[in-house]
Amino acid sequence: HAARVHHNDARGPCRGGLRLHPLTSTDNIQALAMLMTWACAVVDLPLGGSMGGVACDPHDLSALEQERLCRGWVRRLGPNLGPARDIPGPDLMTGTRHMLWMLDEYEGLHAAHSPGVVTGNPVGLGGSLGREEATGYGVVITIREALRDLKLDPGETRASFQGFGHLAQHAIALYQQLGGHVTCVSCWDQGDRISYAYRKPGGIDLEELRSVANAYGEIDRRRAENLGYEVLPGEAWLEQEVEVFVPAALENQINGDAVALISPAVKLLAEGAN
Repeated sequence: HAARVHHNDARGPCRGGLRLHPLTSTDNIQALAMLMTWACAVVDLPLGGSMGGVACDPHDLSALEQERLCRGWVRRLGPNLGPARDIPGPDLMTGTRHMLWMLDEYEGLHAAHSPGVVTGNPVGLGGSLGREEATGYGVVITIREALRDLKLDPGETRASFQGFGHLAQHAIALYQQLGGHVTCVSCWDQGDRISYAYRKPGGIDLEELRSVANAYGEIDRRRAENLGYEVLPGEAWLEQEVEVFVPAALENQINGDAVALISPAVKLLAEGAN
């Protein structure tokens, strides 16, 4: 199953990601396309909202199979893509190489150089400086401004992250530059088909965790244990005594059940700040 949704192009060409994930559905893609319309409008960008996805598990696909999938997706969409029509970018389980396959296929079909048909391509091939860091940095800048309103110094806060993909890794890097301490990271374990949380009360070492994670940001549980990380059930990321929670995985993660897991002490801190 594959889908591409153009929600609204009143402000300009549609813009939105392409994800390869087994839980992809048309309803989900429609909702995300709508959110992209709002996101572009809120910051006054002359762009509309779109979103795309293919229901598959990249873990089960070779690089060649993923390339064929991306190229076939571009061929099927045909005239619905283009710098003046719809501009895909990386999302869940997609990155620079997927965008380059799509760019190459589009340029081959149109016999013209068209680097603007995708985002996420390298700077030397028409990409933008800071594109890879942008989403994660945006999250932390929002956190910084919220903490300022709450009269909290980022250097005196702790954070717990759900997810360890590109977004989370760049967000953690900037948050730590601001002086914050990340004590827990939760991520998917493909081998066990469940999530685990990795905790170090004194703070995680970002480069250390990167060294034991794969390209999808999935941490090797046994190697993390050997590095001294405490391994907990995945939902434990919400039970930490921290001031900041960052859901950097799938959408719809914060609900009534999730809020019930948050430590009473943290809830009292939030109420006091309000």
